[in-house]
Amino acid sequence: TKLLKKHVSDAGQVNYVAFKDDKNALSNYISYLGENLPNHTWNKNETLAYWINAYNAMTIDLILRHYPLQSIKDIKKPWDQRYWKLGEKWYNLNEIEHDVLRKMNEPRIHFAIVCASYSCPKLQNQAFTSLHLDQQLTNTTQEFLKDTSKNYISENRLELSKIFQWFAKDFKKNGSLIDFIRQYSEVDISENAKKSFKDYNWNLNN
Repeated sequence: TKLLKKHVSDAGQVNYVAFKDDKNALSNYISYLGENLPNHTWNKNETLAYWINAYNAMTIDLILRHYPLQSIKDIKKPWDQRYWKLGEKWYNLNEIEHDVLRKMNEPRIHFAIVCASYSCPKLQNQAFTSLHLDQQLTNTTQEFLKDTSKNYISENRLELSKIFQWFAKDFKKNGSLIDFIRQYSEVDISENAKKSFKDYNWNLNN
């Protein structure tokens, strides 16, 4: 939270130039995560908060390793790079997202983990905590849906982030995609609303 408050605006813009000066502090945080992996005594919220924070810290670290750049996609296979050792294992971002977080049956993680790009959910300027996780996930989901640069929602028409297309099955586990969105939107969306998906802007979130 200290690093995020210092280098991330309320709008989610990251000052990577200044963050580079705190690269050691970020590395120390990731090392700390590596020495304190979740185990069977941790509850679901503790485990989720750990992996969300790990993913976001590693994404920032990935950008700093290659900065300056225009987009995370300027890095060769960014989500497959194994730069980070947690416990006895080297991890990449794909593994944390698909093999850990998505298997925990919490679709709101998609609005908490960030890919350092303009069209992503914004990077929050505080860490996720087990105590406040449910409220934090609800807030990030509502905030993302309200952001008209990322989603346009009206009664009969939805122009949605590609996140809802890429991870459709995660949002449809307990009903339709519209059922999921209704829980977090103030708009009374029709069951027959027309859906389309916006182009994704991969420019850096700085």
